[in-house]
Amino acid sequence: MASMIFTDCSTSTMSRLNHLNRLNGAFLPRPCVGKLSLPRTASGRGCTLSIRSSSSPSAIVINGKAEAKKIKDDIKIEVSRMKELIGVVPGLAVILVGENKESATYVRNKKKACEYVGIKSFELLLPEDSSEEEVLKSVSGFNDDPSVHGILVQLPLPSHIDEQNILNAVSIEKDVDGFHPLNIGRLAMRGREPLFVPCTPKGCIELLHRYNIVIKGKRAVVIGRSNIVGMPAALLLQREDATVSIIHSRTENPEEITREADILISAVGQPNMVRGSWIKPGAAVIDVGIKRVEDSSTARGYRLVGDICYEEASKVASAITPVPDGVGPMTIAMLLSNTFTSTKRFHNFQ
Repeated sequence: MASMIFTDCSTSTMSRLNHLNRLNGAFLPRPCVGKLSLPRTASGRGCTLSIRSSSSPSAIVINGKAEAKKIKDDIKIEVSRMKELIGVVPGLAVILVGENKESATYVRNKKKACEYVGIKSFELLLPEDSSEEEVLKSVSGFNDDPSVHGILVQLPLPSHIDEQNILNAVSIEKDVDGFHPLNIGRLAMRGREPLFVPCTPKGCIELLHRYNIVIKGKRAVVIGRSNIVGMPAALLLQREDATVSIIHSRTENPEEITREADILISAVGQPNMVRGSWIKPGAAVIDVGIKRVEDSSTARGYRLVGDICYEEASKVASAITPVPDGVGPMTIAMLLSNTFTSTKRFHNFQ
């Protein structure tokens, strides 16, 4: 599971989108709140918004945390049944290179989730200066370990390590992150099925299904085209018979395209980039982005926000994911689901 799953775009992509938005007068990189006159932030900028009154209908909140809990509870029951019937416990190995704080947090959350459902967690913490050969050796060891059914290399890796070489080395049968090129290739081809689908995009589609949001025949727009979220999300929507557009670093007038979307998935990690004016009334909005913004009114001194200006969008959309507790918990739930699926496949368990 990649730690960058919630910041799904390159720096060049973000800077290009920011430039386009500034040209169109649609973007100010600061927290948005439901007030007509915004106080100035630490950056010294403020803005005036024109939004609906508080009596206007609000979007349905897509509760990813609650849905993830249901999925984990189901997996917990199935893991217990597997252990009882064939004596097998699913195993998930996580390789973390370096001391990235965000990555370490994600690893802790995954370990906690594994413990909850009864999946055995194998953790390998390697020093920042580990060589690519050392990481590849670790991957190879888990590939050969029959007690490990899923392997996850925590991203980002240190700059001296070739990320693609490491991901390509993971056995496709244990690629529970869904990043192996053969899995992605199968996802892209009609009539082919990947062994695993990347967890964050899979979680996005699962939320749409669980809230009975029709995808077939609808116009969908994905903001961001990374290998981790944007590209596989577009492929999944296409598999669901949506008509899909992707907004990226060279897209002109992105807000005109997003206003045509019945379903909007944003995964660029740029706080409050997508304003209410970008959204088609009645659209379903999935916000993958998550970033800290300074907020002196909170005990921590910051709060978490997504790509979507929630206060504005929730008055335009028909359904929307919050940040946090939207896509994030579903990502981990899909990782557990993929790991259990892998274990069933290894042991031919029905």
